[in-house]
Amino acid sequence: MFKRIKEYISENKGILIRLDDIAENMNWDLMEKSEVLFDKYKIKPVLGVIPNNKDSELLSYPKKNNFWDIVRGWQNKGWKISMHGLNHVYDKDTKRNDYFGYGGRSEFCGHTLDTQIDRIKEGLNIFKKERIVIETFFAPNHTYDKNTFNALKKFGINEVIDGYGLMPYKEMEIKFIPQLFYKVYALPFGIQATQIHLNYWEDKDFQDFENFIRKNQNNFICYEDALKKINNGIHYRFLNGLTKTILKSKRAILNFKS
Repeated sequence: MFKRIKEYISENKGILIRLDDIAENMNWDLMEKSEVLFDKYKIKPVLGVIPNNKDSELLSYPKKNNFWDIVRGWQNKGWKISMHGLNHVYDKDTKRNDYFGYGGRSEFCGHTLDTQIDRIKEGLNIFKKERIVIETFFAPNHTYDKNTFNALKKFGINEVIDGYGLMPYKEMEIKFIPQLFYKVYALPFGIQATQIHLNYWEDKDFQDFENFIRKNQNNFICYEDALKKINNGIHYRFLNGLTKTILKSKRAILNFKS
């Protein structure tokens, strides 16, 4: 019995590496080091690419003029390229009415369906021009509303790397792979995506990440394998709901204190 339980936990545990804010202007030194690290451990990450970056903070980083050649190279290696917004410019305050209750500023949440359709269409046209296949999306600052999901579905995108829970799940005809923590963290059970912002890292952060990769090298999964773990069973719905309640409460307390 204990052997079966151990096998079950092992089969339903995995870390999907998700990198945010991949754009022409970024911390290319750490990105190149990360690529070497991923290749060494045969990790296939998800890269959140900003198709038309206009974020003034990100624009201050070094630029790669052959950016799209590099992205195509990642795609050819089997890395998953995800659409991470359009411009990465926040122009709406969610007033904590966003779908996951994160609060803060947003590029999508709060805009009309037509505006969100136009932004997603513009981003997808850039990817299409650059011969990059897009099947999944995650919004800057984790902020969505129902218009966001309806706009995505209009273009055949029904996979989002965000949300609460210990297992990937399906809701509103959207497949969600949960992203729970701001730091890399290995849960004893469940499928989760990381949230990594290389642009804000120092060398020490990368060293810690390298140690994390080495320690957990047998627990990393690719995007396709994470999708296969979608489970809407009653027990998982309960666990996902409990996880959502705990994390939202914790974030509410932190926001109140700040």
